[in-house]
Amino acid sequence: MIRIIIALILIQTLRFKFTAHPDSIYIFSKVGLEPFGRIGIGILELISAFLILIPKTIWAGALLTFGIIFGAVLMHLTILGIEINNDNGLLFYMALIVLFLSGIVLWNEKNNIPIIGKLIKF
Repeated sequence: MIRIIIALILIQTLRFKFTAHPDSIYIFSKVGLEPFGRIGIGILELISAFLILIPKTIWAGALLTFGIIFGAVLMHLTILGIEINNDNGLLFYMALIVLFLSGIVLWNEKNNIPIIGKLIKF
């Protein structure tokens, strides 16, 4: 269920990135990644949403999601701020939720990560 929630949130936000929604353009312009970063991160989010749903690649999807969203949270905390265009922090709080959930999935899948999974036995 957690993996489905992560995938749905990631996929739901893609329409803003791929349709060049003004809020998305604003965000990526402010961090200096417009347009290539917006589209590239959108593609990576799409890939991670699919990977997290496939049993053999859950760990890869969770790891990719965690990395992308960790970057998004850092951008909010350093450059963007919590609130974007009067959204009351919705994007930031959604990012925190996805970060937390992908961390849970990654922790649960740690033993399935090639090479590292064999070294870590918790």
